Amino acid sequence: MLAIKNNIMAANAARHLSQSYDALAQSVERLSSGLRINTAKDDAAGLAVRELMRADIAVLQQGARNAQDGISLLQTAEGGMQNIDNLLVRMKQLAEQASTGTYSSAQRSIMDTEFDTLSAEITRIAGSAKFNGTSLLNSATGSIAVNFGATSDQISVTMKDMTATGLAINTLNINTAASAQAALASLDTAIGTATTARADFGAKMNRLSTTVEVLGIQAENLMTAESRISDVDAATEMAAMTRNQVLAQAGVSMLAQANVMPQMALSLLR
Repeated sequence: MLAIKNNIMAANAARHLSQSYDALAQSVERLSSGLRINTAKDDAAGLAVRELMRADIAVLQQGARNAQDGISLLQTAEGGMQNIDNLLVRMKQLAEQASTGTYSSAQRSIMDTEFDTLSAEITRIAGSAKFNGTSLLNSATGSIAVNFGATSDQISVTMKDMTATGLAINTLNINTAASAQAALASLDTAIGTATTARADFGAKMNRLSTTVEVLGIQAENLMTAESRISDVDAATEMAAMTRNQVLAQAGVSMLAQANVMPQMALSLLR
């Protein structure tokens, strides 16, 4: 029907042009952002799943950083223990030297001065071994929990008392051959205690290193899953955008043609 008041063809062309333009705008938004889901209306269920995955990924990544901080803490403690071990070996060497009868009392007194100095240095090192203000080697009570997920996902690092008192060497002396010989047994025990503590620190470092690797793999797998849900397929979306561009151009052309149609009625009114 040739009508003047209502241009149905123009209205129809305008509606289709609006749809093509909206689809084109969506394609441009997706390609410019790299995301298939930019707002909840794009995919409400997909958005909910994506945000949960993002939260899990963030937790895993932070957990890996926590584990790396735990390794740094253990390295700090183990570095102090290495120096303490060296000092204990030197103290045992002095005790062995003083235990023989070929040295005079005056010479043993000189040895005992170094022996006492080394004992005091062990206590100083144990007190100075700190990580973020937390002392690591001057108390046998308490522990530090390295957390990397839920409450059950943690590794506890037990504090060690590596002071001269904690190692039971604070009362030793090598002023006489007999006291030097007695000190040898105590120093053996102290070296064993220190070595056990270092071995524990090393085992915890290896465990945390494995934890960092596992958390990295878990985060990577979740990121892959999140990408499948959220990221745009550039090839598919580019094809859709090209189609929408053609439709929009055709819509503009047809709207122009539809607007001309009522003028045909003028030929009947002349």
